[in-house]
Amino acid sequence: MPKALSTRIVGGIWWFFTLIIISSYTANLAAFLTVERMESPIDSADDLAKQTKIEYGAVEDGATMTFFKKSKISTYDKMWAFMSSRRQSVLVKSNEEGIQRVLTSDYAFLMESTTIEFVTQRNCNLTQIGGLIDSKGYGVGTPMGMFYVSHLFFVH
Repeated sequence: MPKALSTRIVGGIWWFFTLIIISSYTANLAAFLTVERMESPIDSADDLAKQTKIEYGAVEDGATMTFFKKSKISTYDKMWAFMSSRRQSVLVKSNEEGIQRVLTSDYAFLMESTTIEFVTQRNCNLTQIGGLIDSKGYGVGTPMGMFYVSHLFFVH
């Protein structure tokens, strides 16, 4: 044991530092070994189309269903074939019904990105997988010379 006070303080700090490092390593190792990894078997619409374990659908007669129904892209055409063959079991009447199905069964619900963002920010049990499938823009048609046109485009 060192006799000088300064040597004892440096030695104590060194052992305290060592204790903290070993404790942190042990805690991190325990967390790594016990926490279940959250890996999704599906990362895109293509992955969803290639599998049959997880059913998927959209709101019946909604914009998303119409997109798949009219799509000429092979992946989306294949997805529409799946949805139309199981129409009664995969198409839902409302977004709320689709979200409830996602929460209670192996079901992926396809809907507009803004709605998905809204829902996933309010329910931590839900997540969005993959990016956007399609992108659409909207415009506002007005008569020529309409008095309020300038106010439509400069909303503050």
